Amino acid sequence: MTRSTFGLLILACGLVAASLRDCPVGVAGGGLFQNRAVGGVAVDANGVLEAPTVQDDQELAQLREQTKLQVPAGLQEYTDLRAVSLKQLEATLKQCHDEMKPIPDEVKYLAGLQRVQYVFVYPDRNDIVIAGPAEGWQFDALGNVVGVTTNRPVILLDDLMVALRSGSTSRTEPITCSIDPTQEGLARLQAAVSRMRTIGDSEQTLNRIEEALGPQTISVTGVADTSHFARTMVAADFRMKRIAMDFEESPVKGMPSFLSMVGSGGKGMNNMLPRWWLAPDYKPLARTSDGLGWELRGQGVKCMSNEDYVDSTGERTVGVSKNPVAEKWANTMTEKYSELAEKDSSFGELRNIMDLAVIGALIEKEQLLNTASLKLPRLMGEQSLERYPAPKHTASKASAIKKRGQWVISASGGVEMLPWHIANETETVETVGDVRSDLSADVKEFWWE
Repeated sequence: MTRSTFGLLILACGLVAASLRDCPVGVAGGGLFQNRAVGGVAVDANGVLEAPTVQDDQELAQLREQTKLQVPAGLQEYTDLRAVSLKQLEATLKQCHDEMKPIPDEVKYLAGLQRVQYVFVYPDRNDIVIAGPAEGWQFDALGNVVGVTTNRPVILLDDLMVALRSGSTSRTEPITCSIDPTQEGLARLQAAVSRMRTIGDSEQTLNRIEEALGPQTISVTGVADTSHFARTMVAADFRMKRIAMDFEESPVKGMPSFLSMVGSGGKGMNNMLPRWWLAPDYKPLARTSDGLGWELRGQGVKCMSNEDYVDSTGERTVGVSKNPVAEKWANTMTEKYSELAEKDSSFGELRNIMDLAVIGALIEKEQLLNTASLKLPRLMGEQSLERYPAPKHTASKASAIKKRGQWVISASGGVEMLPWHIANETETVETVGDVRSDLSADVKEFWWE
């Protein structure tokens, strides 16, 4: 592996101008990230989640023009493998804090990393290095930070810190988000639908359904609901459902909405809410026999399905059998996920945080900080996290069809991660050690390499 494969740049805090200082709203990107509509969703100060309005999109576009991101020359070109030192990242954050200097953009955006493919431990250097593909960065139309040529979302410092801090708790507490109707709303919905015999005026009927179901509740576990990490989960879940229920067109070919699949040939569904959730999708982690080299393998995300049946009181139970159309739609989304992640950065960001959650669990489970004799006080707790309005509720949106006397009304589901379980599945692959050795031989001291 030659030096040209990586591209070396050693930087110190304060060499690149940034717009924000070390404060709770200063990690990810200034005024742009304080706008209510970032990441393809809008959340107001009361925690109400909705799709961005035309005005939201216009304001975001203006902020994108006004907000300039700084990309050092050595980080602009795409590389298959760029390494980021946690030791030097910690040192830079401390220096910026002590000297009251801005956090450089290359720190906020982790030198343009787009996925974490490797984790390498170097006990002789008291360091842990994460590595993966990377390039220069820019804002996309959703307000996410993406690669300038690949459109793949860049990993954020904020999300890395959340993942490292959740490493120990993820052993017993899953990291999840869910957007679900209330039991009271489901009971009202069941009563309303049971009285319907014809669709009549479709717009009026859908309005009655939405009013009966009422606001849906958003819940987050395992991470702070005000974090960018949480917002990423909620945004991906929300946008998945909008594609499934035909509120937004899929950005990739060969991925129709769930409703169009039912309408064209699937069977109708009575008293049922189709349910999908997004979950990690990894092969066993590759590791060296000495535990100093690790590789994440696999697509990262898959879509899963089952169906919920609602009785007359609003009680919901998981169906014994899956609906074949809902399952087919989930399989299609899984097959198309990599392509979808490059077209819609909200799905790419979800994959990034799943990578990070696995890394956080791996570092904790294998006690890699102890192996490296490395302490990360700022990354692990002292550095402030950016705060977003916590999403709490979203209005029910009905996209119903009637076929053969039966109704399809709304979707439920969420995101669920059990990163500790993924970190448990490993196999020895000694070639990972070759990558580690080549990387180490190329520089005297890691920073970005």
